[in-house]
Amino acid sequence: MAVKLETRYLDGFVREHELTSLQAQVNVAHEMLHNGTGLGNDFIGWLDLPVNYDKDEFARIKAAATRIKEDTDVFIVIGIGGSYLGARAAIEFLKSNNYNAKKKDTPDIYFAGNSISGAQLAELLEICEGRRVSINVISKSGTTTEPAIAFRVLREYLENTYGHEEAVRRTYVTTDKARGTLKALADREGFETFVVPDDVGGRFSVLTAVGLLPIAVAGCDIDALMKGAADAREALVDPDLANNDCYRYAAARTALHRRGRAVELMVSYEPQYAMMSEWWKQLYGESEGKDGKGLFPASVIFSTDLHSLGQFVQDGSNILFETVVKFDKAPRELLIKEDAENGDGLNFLAGKSMSFVNEKAFEGTVLAHTDGGTPSLVLNVPAMDEASLGWLIYFFEKACAISGYMLGVNPFDQPGVESYKKNMFALLGKPGYEEARVALLARLGQ
Repeated sequence: MAVKLETRYLDGFVREHELTSLQAQVNVAHEMLHNGTGLGNDFIGWLDLPVNYDKDEFARIKAAATRIKEDTDVFIVIGIGGSYLGARAAIEFLKSNNYNAKKKDTPDIYFAGNSISGAQLAELLEICEGRRVSINVISKSGTTTEPAIAFRVLREYLENTYGHEEAVRRTYVTTDKARGTLKALADREGFETFVVPDDVGGRFSVLTAVGLLPIAVAGCDIDALMKGAADAREALVDPDLANNDCYRYAAARTALHRRGRAVELMVSYEPQYAMMSEWWKQLYGESEGKDGKGLFPASVIFSTDLHSLGQFVQDGSNILFETVVKFDKAPRELLIKEDAENGDGLNFLAGKSMSFVNEKAFEGTVLAHTDGGTPSLVLNVPAMDEASLGWLIYFFEKACAISGYMLGVNPFDQPGVESYKKNMFALLGKPGYEEARVALLARLGQ
């Protein structure tokens, strides 16, 4: 089940002694994390979450998912950032990036409240017409602009469609356990509620109710998901770089960063992994991008993006390295058949699986990119199943914490995220922002 790291494609870019020389810093980061002495230690509840989660709530999540699967055609998850990325990533990873188009015995799942596009929300309302709808709003406070607007619109839709009592039954709230606008509303209206833990930040929250309810509604095995994460927690506790591929990954990306590589490009050869890359980008971008520091996280799907960005990766400025997530077993298989005319000249592939061709595409690409000056890390994942996903999620979360401490930042805060919100509130005329509004309008020439 374990995720395994290959570093052979670092040869000529980072020497082995550069990695081993980071052992002392890794040890310090490990102690800070496990002893709770590092910055942001109020938000390390994810560290033991795979074994210390609320078992009663977990049972309620499964029960709610069963009800939703029975009485719902369209399930709408309202949230932004960590309140939706993890769930969507897991569903597409485990089921398909074409999940809603597939024939299945689970509801279609849509995600709202992650933009301020009226066109997108209006289209979603059209999709809901004539179908049974339930919603899950996810917000610690209930006042984050994007999901709050979507919840206001969709709550009104449920009220108009079903009446108050049935609308309440079809509304599921994941929020703070004791306080906040959304919690107060849920208590007043009688919505079923689930908890966003105080000690788990949004981008680390996929294995809490934030992610687990939508994932379970999609028909995924959340017991196996948690088991995979629990196994990773047990396996990734030795700080020795020779025995811990998670820490070795953190050390390798640190060494590459210090060598002047400014961008980490996550690569997968499976389109179902695309949203996992989006989740990973938030995890690392929000955790490390502060104090003028951090790698910029970017992503591609190969071979698709070899026909767009491949030229830059091959021959462009040497600012990046690749982290390739590679699966030992494809989720589905398809054989290439012989064609009598052989007009495309591909009969030499007859009898081969597409996975075999994909593997050769990886091998050819990684060698070409290495020759072109782009080093690669390769993470080998056993399968695209729940246990492997749980392991991979925990692997990335822990590596992120270790990398952040080695970088000298607080991996668990996000002070820069608030800047745009303050400006937006002022420009929208929110009470209390009058002075800031005048200054901003002047800067905009309005």
